[in-house]
Amino acid sequence: MERFAQGEIKILICTNIVESGLDIQNANTIIIQDVQQFGLAQLYQLRGRVGRTDKEAHAYLFYPDKSLLSDQALERLVALEECRELGQGFQLAERDMGIRGFGTIFGEQQTGDVGNVGIDLFFEMLFESLSKVEEHRVISVPYQSVQMDININPHLPSEYINNLENPMEIINEAEKAAERDIWSLMQFTENLRRQYGKEPYSMEILLKKLYVRRMAADLGITKIFSSGKMVGMKTNMTKKVFKLIMDSMVSDVHRNSLDLVGDQIKAELLLELPREQLLNWIFQCLAELHASLPALIKY
Repeated sequence: MERFAQGEIKILICTNIVESGLDIQNANTIIIQDVQQFGLAQLYQLRGRVGRTDKEAHAYLFYPDKSLLSDQALERLVALEECRELGQGFQLAERDMGIRGFGTIFGEQQTGDVGNVGIDLFFEMLFESLSKVEEHRVISVPYQSVQMDININPHLPSEYINNLENPMEIINEAEKAAERDIWSLMQFTENLRRQYGKEPYSMEILLKKLYVRRMAADLGITKIFSSGKMVGMKTNMTKKVFKLIMDSMVSDVHRNSLDLVGDQIKAELLLELPREQLLNWIFQCLAELHASLPALIKY
């Protein structure tokens, strides 16, 4: 192969292995034997092995008598002949899809028989299937849209502030990390502890507020509020999604206290908690809900 690429050998006899992206710019002619045994995508790739430069190229496709070819083999040859201009790969793929069929969208079969149902009916079935997927999907919301109606604003101790190089910049970085995603916030927390040691309790409260908003955004929750012993979370979850998450939760502590009423997830606590303990309860609750999200990936 190296000698052929370098021009030392003028003719190369090989299998269809050369379809896998080889770029031999000196090659300007290819002869393919028994083309009826290849798929349309294979023939397209094989034909593309020549004409890689400005040299005129030729592709010769040989097959037995047409009477011996199947209808699909004949269709493939016609498609190749008609889609021979530069940039017609997509049209050829469409022709291939029409010849082989689409297969099952959510199954293992890779080819189907679209001719039996027709393209219009197929897409109707496709959109129906996608609508079912949508019903089982958690739709996240922007981080900045999450509201927390819980009045808690901790004050950092002066000795901790003095220990920080630039307190306001660090707090802004924490907010930006939370806005990106949960993993960025976790990485920020780890780096903060590595550089300045374990944070004081007031800083922990501040970080928990960020975690609560970030997890709420991922869960499609736009507002968190409390009234007496009741905690409410406004969400875009459907009942099916809520049930799936509840069934996936490992602990019964929060699962037994949560209920979806309309567009709100509600929980009735045993007693009215102080603000800091309430924030901790919400944090633990959302952490369990968030941990159950991977169970929905298969949908």
